Amino acid sequence: MRIKEITPFIGAEISGVDYQDLQRPEVFERLVDLVHQRELAVVRGLALTPQQQIELASRLGRPVPFLMAKYRHPEHPEIMISSNAVRENRPVGVARVGNFWHQDSSYTKDPAPYTMLHGVDVPSTSGHTLYASAADVYDRLPREWKEKIAGRTALHTVSKRQRISADHVGLSIAELRALVEEEYPPVEHALVRRDPFTGRDYLYGAPEYMDSVVGFDANENAEFFALIDSVIQDPDHVYTHRWTTDDLVVWKTATTYHAATAVEPGVTRTVHRVSIEEDGQWAA
Repeated sequence: MRIKEITPFIGAEISGVDYQDLQRPEVFERLVDLVHQRELAVVRGLALTPQQQIELASRLGRPVPFLMAKYRHPEHPEIMISSNAVRENRPVGVARVGNFWHQDSSYTKDPAPYTMLHGVDVPSTSGHTLYASAADVYDRLPREWKEKIAGRTALHTVSKRQRISADHVGLSIAELRALVEEEYPPVEHALVRRDPFTGRDYLYGAPEYMDSVVGFDANENAEFFALIDSVIQDPDHVYTHRWTTDDLVVWKTATTYHAATAVEPGVTRTVHRVSIEEDGQWAA
């Protein structure tokens, strides 16, 4: 097993291990420790069946079916298929998911703390995933903004990213938003949190999943959202994961911002995702 730091601000890479190696407690515990300390860990070239991915996920916590049933694997509901492939004139999965900066499921009351992606069919020239550390983002905020957001909460919502379907034809924007918020009511989360594993403060919230900071006026919200957008996307502080076949990427959802990049025309990409809830085994 070989381990290397990916960047100074986020990530560790493991190579030279296979599924059987990860059955050894000391190897799996090292993977989990890297996730906790480095926000995300990449295991290169880890061939897995869907069932094996679920088994690994179940050792980290409790795999949970994705919120939106239509995106689930037909035989393994714990797996969400992110894919632009088409078979027999039917989509294999959901295309263009997560192509904006976010922290997974922050629009829910209790987001699953871990995400695990497995690269099933991945191009090397496009469809990358970008990552940024929420602790690093917080560290780089101007002092005056750290003082302004201290102790504040933000209202998180999925309504900004709702996909339009045939069922929504004829609805006004306000009606569509009300429909979405009936299914996924807005929730409040603290803007600044402390990572129990590293002891670092981190920013929780991205503009695409936040409606507003509670207590800010419209101008303050607009200014703050523009600021954190620029800080998150600073290219000097972003890790670009260029996928190779069978890469496994595991990260802490709260402390890791990420975004998918576009897939070039004529190329297919399929990635299997599992969301993992805490079961107490790895609690700090």
